[in-house]
Amino acid sequence: MNWWKRSLAWQFIGFMLLALVIGQCMSFTYAWNERRSTLREAAQSELISRTATLAEVLDSMPSDLKRNVLLASATSYIRYWISDTDPRAGNTSDWYQRAIGYLSQPLSEILDQDTTSQGPAVPPDPKDSPVTAWSNLNSPLWTVSRPASSLNFSGADGMGLVTPLKGNLWLNAALYKPLTSDLWRAQSLLSIGITGLVLCAIGVFFANRIARPLRELTSSAEAIGRGEAIANIPEAGPDDIRRLCEAFNRMQSRLRRFVDDRTKMLAAIGHDLRTPLTTLRLRAEFIADEELQQKILATIAEMQNMTEATLSFAKDEAAVEETRTVDLNALVESLCEDLSEIGHDVDFVEGDPLAYRCRPDGIKRAVRNLIENALRYGGHASVRLVSSPSTVDILVDDEGPGIPPAEIEQVFTPFYRLEQSRSRETGGVGLGLSIARAIIRHHGGDIVLSPNNPGLRAAVTLPRL
Repeated sequence: MNWWKRSLAWQFIGFMLLALVIGQCMSFTYAWNERRSTLREAAQSELISRTATLAEVLDSMPSDLKRNVLLASATSYIRYWISDTDPRAGNTSDWYQRAIGYLSQPLSEILDQDTTSQGPAVPPDPKDSPVTAWSNLNSPLWTVSRPASSLNFSGADGMGLVTPLKGNLWLNAALYKPLTSDLWRAQSLLSIGITGLVLCAIGVFFANRIARPLRELTSSAEAIGRGEAIANIPEAGPDDIRRLCEAFNRMQSRLRRFVDDRTKMLAAIGHDLRTPLTTLRLRAEFIADEELQQKILATIAEMQNMTEATLSFAKDEAAVEETRTVDLNALVESLCEDLSEIGHDVDFVEGDPLAYRCRPDGIKRAVRNLIENALRYGGHASVRLVSSPSTVDILVDDEGPGIPPAEIEQVFTPFYRLEQSRSRETGGVGLGLSIARAIIRHHGGDIVLSPNNPGLRAAVTLPRL
């Protein structure tokens, strides 16, 4: 069922085949009812015509020949016999039992039987019992002047007919021709199978025409969610699909303009702050109180550091890095080796090669920020990759003091620092985690912090592509 729900093509084909089966069943049912009615009418017409002719023949021949004529007139589903009493005067079930007795015997077994005697008794099936009483026959096929009476049984598959003969005798005729459906023959099944295959081929063609632009739209949406710069998708196909593609392209253009405008505005603010900060620094030099002067200069330096960090972040945001496939395991390993070479205590647990499509410089910057935080507060960092069917996790563990649970999400707020001294040497400016999470979220992932007992674990979760 999950496979059925995931595939638009199979759903389309399934509904088409269901419509085919329902349509064929309705068509076959109607055709069978029409055919059954026609065959039943033909069999009854044959019985009426034969009986009318036979009655005239029997009245014109000697009694010793009547038996042979009755046998010669019988067919595989029609039997004749003569009775010396009016069958309509007796019980209908008695006549029905006698008729069934004759009809149940093959012609080869009744050649030696007396056609004026009671036939073999056969218990009637309740569903085959007579459903009508004797009624006067009114048919254009009954061309003789003598009257006749008829009844139906076995759901009109069977018919009885009686008519008087000379000498106070009665000619009895019984017809039973069960009609079984033969519509589901090999030829019918072959026709349905060929039609089904043709519908499947048509369904696959049209479902692919619908699904192809949707797949392209999905891929493009995933790429945008990872921060990739992509070309507009083709605006073609049926009107509904084409309008959807047009709306998606317009949305992509608006998002791109919004991000560009935001980045430019951030860079402009950071750049414009440099001038008043420089002016403040020059004026602070003329303050006579040395202690006050140092405090003001420290504050100005902190503001300048924040401005420089903001400008750096805006510059990196404005630079569009090409997305390409790299060995993520080797990428993180090389970063750890670079940090180890400059004297940092970083361990990397080597794993299997892992091809991943990303912006390598951005991933390195985000992971570097996490490792540097681990080194700053714990003095040691342990890095490893964990792969699952749906995600790739880069785990950075330290043995530092950790972060209070109430502040785990707050540390991702720009310029938020746990270090209350607000010293650049110990706490930075508070943009590292914000920048790292922004980069990872641009790749469609996220960064999650959790206690490591002792220390802290930073998990970079990236989606499988």
